[in-house]
Amino acid sequence: MRLSLILTQLFSTQWRHSKTIFSALLLVLLWGCTTTPQKQWHQDETYHLTVLHTNDHHGRFWKNKYDEYGMSARKTLIDQIRQEVAAEGGSVLLFSGGDINTGVPESDLQDAEPDFKGMNIIGYDAMAVGNHEFDNPLAVLFKQRLWANFPMLSANIYDKTTGKRLFRPYKIFDEQGIRIAVIGLTTEDTAKIGNPEYIGNVEFRDPKVEAKKVIATLKKTEQPDLIFAVTHMGHYVNGQHGINAPGDVALARYLAPGALDMIVGGHSQEPVCMEAPNVADTHFQPGDDCQPDMQNGTYIVQAHEWGKYVGRADYEFRNGQLKMVSYQLIPVNLKKKVMHNGKKQRVLVDEQIPEDSALLKFLTPYEEKGKAKLEQKIATVQGRLEGDRNVVRFQQTNLGHLIAMAHQDKVNADFAVMNSGGVRDSIESGDVTYKDVLKVQPFANIITYVDMSGAEVIDYLNQVATKPVDSGAYAQFAGLSMTVSAAGVSDVKIGGAPIQMTQTYRFTIPSFNAAGGDGYPKLTEHVGYVNTGFVDADVLKEYLQTHSPVDASLYQPQGEITYQ
Repeated sequence: MRLSLILTQLFSTQWRHSKTIFSALLLVLLWGCTTTPQKQWHQDETYHLTVLHTNDHHGRFWKNKYDEYGMSARKTLIDQIRQEVAAEGGSVLLFSGGDINTGVPESDLQDAEPDFKGMNIIGYDAMAVGNHEFDNPLAVLFKQRLWANFPMLSANIYDKTTGKRLFRPYKIFDEQGIRIAVIGLTTEDTAKIGNPEYIGNVEFRDPKVEAKKVIATLKKTEQPDLIFAVTHMGHYVNGQHGINAPGDVALARYLAPGALDMIVGGHSQEPVCMEAPNVADTHFQPGDDCQPDMQNGTYIVQAHEWGKYVGRADYEFRNGQLKMVSYQLIPVNLKKKVMHNGKKQRVLVDEQIPEDSALLKFLTPYEEKGKAKLEQKIATVQGRLEGDRNVVRFQQTNLGHLIAMAHQDKVNADFAVMNSGGVRDSIESGDVTYKDVLKVQPFANIITYVDMSGAEVIDYLNQVATKPVDSGAYAQFAGLSMTVSAAGVSDVKIGGAPIQMTQTYRFTIPSFNAAGGDGYPKLTEHVGYVNTGFVDADVLKEYLQTHSPVDASLYQPQGEITYQ
């Protein structure tokens, strides 16, 4: 019954019932205010919707030295897609799976201002809050939220004091009359890999449970036609997440079938491409076809990292049903190595994407300012920290020891392993700049750690500690002592105490070696393995700043590692 007709009937009643009339009128008005939105799309009409996505940006607002990726080329690509879809009468939404912070000094030194403001110019619609959004004090994160013209979403992050969410849990979009709810979720692992100084008053609740609550609320109050999630939880094939917090696959399986239409993910930093149900395409290369994961009626996508790709999912929506008609991971000026005239060359895997001139002009001052900051003093060193390859690849050195200690300290590990091939220069006595640090560690390897039993540690050290001198595989150590011979290791002590075979120990290792680099045992599939996302040069910079002035003599090895 129309509201005007109801009011007419009410006011025709005798005034002696005025109190009853008022009560009834109030109920009618409240009913009218809480009526759920009417469907705006039409039966038997096909609507076209395209979802674009990136994740784990990590400060890569500028192209790399090979002219790959970068936000300016990304904008050109996204604008082209928007024009194409609009010409066909469709709509485009652009999402990020989070982790805008940490990875490139030009960005890190400016609190990722060029990155967030660049995302505004590109036109992002929403992003998930990533664990690396907490690498800085909360004041920086809240400043970034003010910079962003799009919502930073997370339904499972709470303030311990107030018990209220720190971020918006979801946002509603209306595209061609289709109501689309987008929920944000963040990995629980943030609590264990984040800086306790910054997140002590922050609670990271189970995202699966929070998602179920929000979906129930949405269905009751908003009645969306589609429900998407932008997450920073990680994609783990067939839900095998090891000691990591459960990721997108576990989320999709936890909910009712099809409760989420799509998950746009991040955190594990991989191209999610599948060969078959629960079987990943481990041979995916830029330009290859990509089939997203499908779990319990939910599409799951992820676009590797750094803006190397823009993920594109094209859908048809008809009579309340969503169907994916195509999916691509579009490389952004990525190159591959080929042999030409006996020499390796890098060639584009696809057509060159020109940089958007307006965004390039906007970002250039940030790039120049970031480079200038690299020349600023960060610490003072008293004495030389030895990183010359003719020394560090033959014996334990103070710089090798210091770097290992910095890694150990960052993740509160029991000991640390550092390949000497990752130490590329010495640090001279005197003032030290960030540029000096990047000369020592230029590869942007990530600090990883693994938890192992004492028996497993012995097996690992038997392979790693015996690597030959005069090679990048020769290992520097911190936090343990041992005797090394051709037969293996003996008299191993961790933290000054003899190793216990059944006790669990945590040690750090650069991501390069954890993946099998230098012939090290591959650890990435070990149940106790964690990629922290912290870049080695940033960890070294932070350690030098904290301990400045640094007395080089305090890091001189004292015979902890003895070779026979």
